[in-house]
Parts: sequence; C-alpha cells; structure tokens
Amino acid sequence: MTRKTSSKRQTILLVTGLSGAGKSTVLKTLEDLGWEAVDNFPIRLAGPLLDIPGGSGRSGPLIPLALGFDSRTRGFKVEQLIKQIKSLQKNPDLNILTLFLDCAGTEIERRYSETRRRHPMAQDRPAIDGIALERMMMEPLRRWAETVIDTSKLSAHELQTDIRERFSSETSTHSTISITSFGYSRGVPYNADLVFDLRFLRNPHWDNILRPLTGLDPKVSAYVESDAKYPEAMEKIRSLLLFLLPLYDGQGKAYVNIAFGCTGGRHRSVHVAEQFGKWLREEGFSPTIAHRDLTSRPIDALEGPANGADQPAINGRTKKRGSELI
Repeated sequence: MTRKTSSKRQTILLVTGLSGAGKSTVLKTLEDLGWEAVDNFPIRLAGPLLDIPGGSGRSGPLIPLALGFDSRTRGFKVEQLIKQIKSLQKNPDLNILTLFLDCAGTEIERRYSETRRRHPMAQDRPAIDGIALERMMMEPLRRWAETVIDTSKLSAHELQTDIRERFSSETSTHSTISITSFGYSRGVPYNADLVFDLRFLRNPHWDNILRPLTGLDPKVSAYVESDAKYPEAMEKIRSLLLFLLPLYDGQGKAYVNIAFGCTGGRHRSVHVAEQFGKWLREEGFSPTIAHRDLTSRPIDALEGPANGADQPAINGRTKKRGSELI
C-alpha cells in the first residue's frame, strides 16, 4: 500500500472484514490521520460516490477517503461488490485499495461476550454460528483484498499503531522504524522484523537496589554498561543495523520493527532500546520507541542470572540455578 496521497488521484480505502474484527477502530484511526471516514456505507451509493472527477484543476493533494462496510451493510453482496470495485479501479483518477480485517472465531466470540452484544448474524443462536456463517460469506472478499490484517492477537492500541504505520501521509527517505523493548517471559512481539536477545548481559533484577528501577534510570544503565561484553555486543548490533537498514530502504521496505528482549522487559532491553533510538536519530532516522513491559511487576521466578551463573545473594541467602535452596 502507498503511504502518501497523490495530488492527482483520489485515494479511496475500502475497509471491510468480519464483524468484531476492528473496523470501527481502523476508521477512527484513519480519521485521526486526516482521512474522511464513513462507516456502514450503503453499497448502492458506492458507484455514484466513487465515480467522481479527478484532481485536475485542484491545488494540493486530495483528502483520502475511507469507506467502511461489512455483512450488516444494506445491499451487501460480495460478488456484485467485487465486480463493481474492479470496474472502478479502471478509472485512472481513482486509487482504490481494499483492507480486510480478519480475526479468529474464538476471539470474536470473546469480544462479543465482553460487550454483551449479539452477533449480527446470530440474533437467536450462539455467536459462534453467526461468526462461521459470516466468515463463509466474506471469504471471497478476503481472498481478493490487497491487504489482510489478522487482529486476533492485537489490542486496540496495537491495531491503531499498525494502521498509523501503514497509512500515515508523512513521507521519509528511510523506512519507518519502530523499536520495542520486551520481556521473553511475556512473549516476543508479534510484528518484530529483527529480534536481539540481551539475556547474555548481567541482570539488574538480582540487585536489591536496582530491582525496583528500570532501564530508564541512570543506575541501571551504568550497571548494564559495566558488563564486559556490552561494548563489543552493542557495536556488532550497530554495525549490523548500519548494514541492513540502507538495504531495506533500497528494497522499498516501508516499516522495520526492531525488538530488544531480556527476561522481564524492564531493565536491559529498555536501556538498550533507548540507546539505539538515540543512535538512530543521530544517523538521520526517526524511530519510535515503545517499552512493552516497562510497567510489569518484577517476578523472581521468571528471571535468571546471566550465563547460568549463581544468582547474587538475596537478603543474605543464595539461590543457585536448578536448586531449591533460597
């Protein structure tokens, strides 16, 4: 998908998918990005609205338009809709894109249960039946859409971030770079392109003073940087990124998501993510930084010492890896 709007073509994004998969969230996010957004758009009006004059004679880019529809929309017929869109795509003045939002049936069922709403296709029967029926009805549109986003494991915030990355009108000579710190104990980020495991560094968690702090605190940063392996490891990662990022730019890769992980996601990964964010800005990039697990509760059982060594003393007692002695 294109990230910038042509000044000569009207960009129109058709947003559809399964009920409960996040269409309203997508349209709201696009609206925040400056798009005109219309939800539950009547299919019978699609032709007259989309068959509009081109942008010639106008100054500046045309405002992109997002039209939301799904199985609840009046006059919804998949085959007829696809045929109509194909016809409109032949118009050189229109740049028509299709986004389909998919989601696992169990997750959609959970969402409807939490909101206490009935599924539109299962008013008098279990929601899972309506979900299955709608999935079968929408499958031709899913196969035909240019872009499909599976929202099964995405929070509303994560979906908003994804949409902003895909459809922001801001342009750059570089890929859009996102840096995420995370804890392996809570899973690897779903959208990571490059993952760097920092669990070889000394773990500040086992220092009683540093445990309640985070990688944003100078004391934790100094502790992490004092590891003998830190300078060489950071330089190697830096050299790798310096080599890869221009290659991604050359291939037109729009987004690069870099993830730094440690055990709990509060100390080592946070510090390193901040350091690489600072370095990338100095190199002319504009990365965004997110610390996924920064506010999570520190849990001794999830942490482990670096390189399999004995854990430092905690309140005068020593804990060894694989031992019940605490």
